[in-house]
Amino acid sequence: MLSKNFSLTKPSMLPFTNPSFVSLFSSTSHHKSQPTFPSPTNPIPIIIAKYISLLQLCASSESKLMQIHAFSIRHGVPLADPDMGKHLIFTAVSLSASMSYANNVFSQIDRPNIYTWNTMFRGYAESENPRLALDLYHRFIRVSSVKPDTHTYPFVLKAVAKLADVEEGGKIHSVALRNGFESLVYVQNALLHFYASCGHTDSAHKMFVLMAHRDLVAWNTVINGFALNGRPNEALVLFRDMGFEGVGPDGFTMVSLLSACGELGALALGRRAHVYMLKVGLCLNLIANNALLDLYAKCGSIKEARKVFNEMEERSVVSWTSLVVGLAVNGLGKEAIQVFEGLEREGLVPTQITFVGFLYACSHCGMVDEGFNCFRKMKEIYGIEPRIEHYGCMIDLLGRAGLVEKAYEYIQKMPLRPNAVIWRTMLGACTLHGHLVLGELARTQLLKLEPGHSGDDVLLSNLYALENRWLDVQKVRSAMINQRVRKTPGYSLVELRNRVYEFVMGDRSHPQSEETYAKLTEITKLLKLEGYVPHTAIVLADIEEEEKENALSFHSEKIAVAFMLVNAAPCTPIRIMKNLRVCVDCHVALKLISKVYDREIAVRDCTRFHHFKNGTCSCGDYW
Repeated sequence: MLSKNFSLTKPSMLPFTNPSFVSLFSSTSHHKSQPTFPSPTNPIPIIIAKYISLLQLCASSESKLMQIHAFSIRHGVPLADPDMGKHLIFTAVSLSASMSYANNVFSQIDRPNIYTWNTMFRGYAESENPRLALDLYHRFIRVSSVKPDTHTYPFVLKAVAKLADVEEGGKIHSVALRNGFESLVYVQNALLHFYASCGHTDSAHKMFVLMAHRDLVAWNTVINGFALNGRPNEALVLFRDMGFEGVGPDGFTMVSLLSACGELGALALGRRAHVYMLKVGLCLNLIANNALLDLYAKCGSIKEARKVFNEMEERSVVSWTSLVVGLAVNGLGKEAIQVFEGLEREGLVPTQITFVGFLYACSHCGMVDEGFNCFRKMKEIYGIEPRIEHYGCMIDLLGRAGLVEKAYEYIQKMPLRPNAVIWRTMLGACTLHGHLVLGELARTQLLKLEPGHSGDDVLLSNLYALENRWLDVQKVRSAMINQRVRKTPGYSLVELRNRVYEFVMGDRSHPQSEETYAKLTEITKLLKLEGYVPHTAIVLADIEEEEKENALSFHSEKIAVAFMLVNAAPCTPIRIMKNLRVCVDCHVALKLISKVYDREIAVRDCTRFHHFKNGTCSCGDYW
């Protein structure tokens, strides 16, 4: 081993008397100041072999690597020696050292072999600038007489996946196919990863189905691809098929599974995954624990999320951030701030995402002053330059609090150019508080930035309807029809006996529709006895009052609740996932249902959770 006393900053100060060096270089250790050149008694190949051994034993940092390199040059090792060069490059890449150093060594090798080329591809693919891997690959194709091997395409495809360059990846796929490498499992897995990373999950799945041999890496890649690209159902189906084929999951599989369960709100399946993790010891894995924490938070089971967090032996900033965000979306803004303060006491540095969670908590709980204090702290104390997401939170904070004009002034003063999300947040605030002039202005900006977005047309149409400007409502909706802009249909998901059921407004296709709608009629009668009056003002259509009441009765979340009341055991909590914002009428109705039927009801809409219990909601009617 290297001596603890020698300098790591000056290559010329290497400890020539260190025993490790003496034993490796007994034939050259007496040449302290004169370089050693080839001779019959001291051939260069022997010297190179000894330096390679030294690299393998002692090169544990970039500075040590360079010291060994400098020492080898002083003792006559040629700069262009391909064998020494490839080991220097391999060691540099393995240490995640500067690729400029690796490239300097590489440029001095006359005829690098495929191992050296592949190592360079790998280094660039794993660097902050994977584009250089592609540039080198194109040079390799043009000038090298060396043929690619099994490892060439996986490293290059890794770079392409990071760049999400679908066109380039398709070309490389074609070349791999033409050269006969597509059937190799390493290349197939790299192609799966590339397609899944670029969002082309169908292409990844098609390749997966055609693979003669599917290892665990292949299963994980496709499951994770579906989970990350908004297709959790497909991820869960593949996980089931994986079990049928006798392939055991690992930590990566469980993270993808938990992610899919969180997106669907499949809490029961997530809990079974938790039990499996406990059995096989995966709960000691930090990444898996973070995924588990995120699952419970996304499913509205914040008590279980806290329990996972408290039992974690190791917590990263991601763990703290997940809990902050989880508390925020579950309407527990003050608790989220307390956890953030705990993170600071631990001496951890919050990330940009942590501050998004903090600001989100302030926004959805009406804590305007706390939000502005947080924004200042982010810049002044932690030196984090606010991104567009943080400014979006600030606009939302002001807009939800009814400070619509201040929100518009804030947009005008932003150092960043407002994007479509900023103006859409503004439009939403205008619709919520009935500010027509600024709402039209926000819509004008959105038409420039992102025309054809159905949600914007719906918001503006609703704003006109609130002002009883039915002619303008008709114009907006006619324009939507002419431009073939389709409104996103609302749906609600519930989990029952290991299955997820989906309901849409007025849907009667379910086999239990008759019982479900009979229960819905019963619910409406009981609620009216409790003083419920339908909020027909939110039915923004020029129709009769009775028609408005009927339309409200068949909202997807009400159908989902009726279905669960028919099928779920008494006192069982009901959990609903909804893709759109809960309307005012459903919010009032669900509060009363929780009281009349003595049920806890948790609804996750597109922005947050509402926990209904004993006639109240966790949001305090501020959402």
